[in-house]
Amino acid sequence: MSKATSVRPTPERDDRRDREAARRDGRAMADDDIRARIQQLGVRQQRFERHLAKELGVDAAGIEAMDHLISTGPATPTELARRLEISTAATTLVLNRLETAGHIHRERHPTDGRKLVVTAEQNSAELAYSHVLPMIEGVEQLVESMTPEERMTIQRFLDQLITIYDDATRKTHQNF
Repeated sequence: MSKATSVRPTPERDDRRDREAARRDGRAMADDDIRARIQQLGVRQQRFERHLAKELGVDAAGIEAMDHLISTGPATPTELARRLEISTAATTLVLNRLETAGHIHRERHPTDGRKLVVTAEQNSAELAYSHVLPMIEGVEQLVESMTPEERMTIQRFLDQLITIYDDATRKTHQNF
């Protein structure tokens, strides 16, 4: 008898199957299923990033590079490689595609002529922002509609969730 056929259904397995199905197909989730909602939030975030990348005509690494340049300002290719966690050679390919698409420009570093500085083009930054702004405004309205107690509870929960993700990431990086 194979392992797959010898496993007996349990309420936990049924619950997991239901949550996984809801995550995939968007069916209604149980009122008290926070885990499924966290999964849905992750799925929606990925979906939004793919949508934004498609609208801007870039790939996932390109959208991450643009996000960094738009949110923190100009950077060297080496700084972007560290941020993207890819090699400098791969970063060069990402930057070439972004430059060809008109999303960035490169210029010599003002104090070290051996280095380049990468800057997001203003029109690309504005286009990206126009896609992100409705979401930002929606989140701001949602937060403003909450009581201080609700905000504190959610903030505490999110802080703990961030710690869980950070811990999992640290453990993953330590294993390689």
